[in-house]
Amino acid sequence: MAPVLAVGWMALNPSDNIWPHLIATTLPRYFANTVVLALGTGVLAACIGTGAAWLVTMFDFPGRRALGWLLMLPLAVPAYIGAYALADFLDYSGPVQTALREAAGWQSARDYWFPEIRSIEAAILVLAAALYPYVYLLARTAWAEQSASAYEVARALGTGGWGLFRRVGLPLARPAIVAGAAIAMMESVADYGVVSYFGVQTLNTGIFTTWLEGQNAGGAAQIALVILAIVVVLSLLERVSRRRARYHQSARQPRPVTRQRLRGWRGWLATLACALPFAMGFVLPVAVIGHYALSYPQGWFGPGLLRALVHTLTLGGAAAVATVALALFMVYGVRLSGLRLPRLLLPVTTIGYAAPGAVLAVGILVPLAALDHRIADALERLTGTDPGLILTGTGFAIVAAYVVRFFALGQGALDAAFTRVPPSLPMAARSLGRNAGGVLRDLYVPLMRGSVASALLLVFVDCSKELPATLLLRPFNYETLATRVHEKASLEDLGNTAPAALLVMAVGLVAVALLARANLGPARR
Repeated sequence: MAPVLAVGWMALNPSDNIWPHLIATTLPRYFANTVVLALGTGVLAACIGTGAAWLVTMFDFPGRRALGWLLMLPLAVPAYIGAYALADFLDYSGPVQTALREAAGWQSARDYWFPEIRSIEAAILVLAAALYPYVYLLARTAWAEQSASAYEVARALGTGGWGLFRRVGLPLARPAIVAGAAIAMMESVADYGVVSYFGVQTLNTGIFTTWLEGQNAGGAAQIALVILAIVVVLSLLERVSRRRARYHQSARQPRPVTRQRLRGWRGWLATLACALPFAMGFVLPVAVIGHYALSYPQGWFGPGLLRALVHTLTLGGAAAVATVALALFMVYGVRLSGLRLPRLLLPVTTIGYAAPGAVLAVGILVPLAALDHRIADALERLTGTDPGLILTGTGFAIVAAYVVRFFALGQGALDAAFTRVPPSLPMAARSLGRNAGGVLRDLYVPLMRGSVASALLLVFVDCSKELPATLLLRPFNYETLATRVHEKASLEDLGNTAPAALLVMAVGLVAVALLARANLGPARR
């Protein structure tokens, strides 16, 4: 809670109050663009993810089995890499417009019209292509876990086609669809790489402008407070939308849905409908970045790439170990205590996952820098030498932000793992003389080894892709793979961007494979 509370304190007690200036000038534009971006991304991601999940679950068509897991792969591609690829592919000098000019004999952009690539519409398209798997995964799982009885009864009563989806399928999966769309909207609010590259001024870019260019931490905190308010509103809307609805499954083992075979052009149309989002979210970025990686092999030997890789491995590894260790300690402690207050506090520790990285950076850096200066002054008085900035001058602040941001991943994975251990086993261990620490070391950890490893990997992968918090908290001349990708792409140097981008995507693919194995297993029938 400390970073969130720090943001609130700095916003309400700024050293230089620019709130009236923000309201009169840039804040309305930042706010409007952020709302349009979030709503557009949420609606488009919900449409794509819901449609693909319905087709894969309810119908059989060419390529369905492969597309069932291929549709998950865009999660491995950070949205900012998708933005670089789309802009390079569709810009004036890209292959699409170049081919159009050669085919039609046009000489310049004045001879024809082409949609503006660096725009809010393109940002919505890129973010939806990267985030629709959240809706797809949740909706597909929801439909796969439902019995076929409801659909059979509806068909017997004369409902078919669109009516079956609208009157039976959509209501059954509504909580999952709304939850996935809310995640996509919160991720779009938290995005910085896509909007900054496309020149869209949002609240997140406003934090960077106000803090780094305007040198006003209080103003940045005030903008961050607006972002937190939007995230809270989105979370509340998701809960209110299903306030009175109740969703239950049959107590019996659900009978799987019998897929309808789509023949002829209908089957190929379904294949195309599922292949398009996969192509947009995964094939296009990988193809463009892979082309540059092959065309400019010297980029693999560029100065700073190895150092950025080492920094990414070091920071991500340290954050993953710290996050999972703290989550293990907290979840086990809450289960041991049996008290109500710890159980109420445990969900609060996951609030960082809803807060954008830029907001956490504001809430961490300013108070941490004040503490750092106090420590440095105290050490200088004791030793007579200035030790420099110990906390903010190293990667410590970045690791702290990662732990706060992704603690929910470790806590959720380990909490679920603890519940799968039969209570009789720890009771038997205690009766044989093991204390609480011995039970954790000798019983729980060996039984949960797979879940602990998965939690470590998932946290590490998200750390390797995190951009805004790393940009704001890194020391001078300190690069990770994500910041290197951003800086090289901002300079339109995609040749040196490609190696770091491919490494980030390769790490992401491992996480997607874990998610597919854990969540799509019951839906592979």
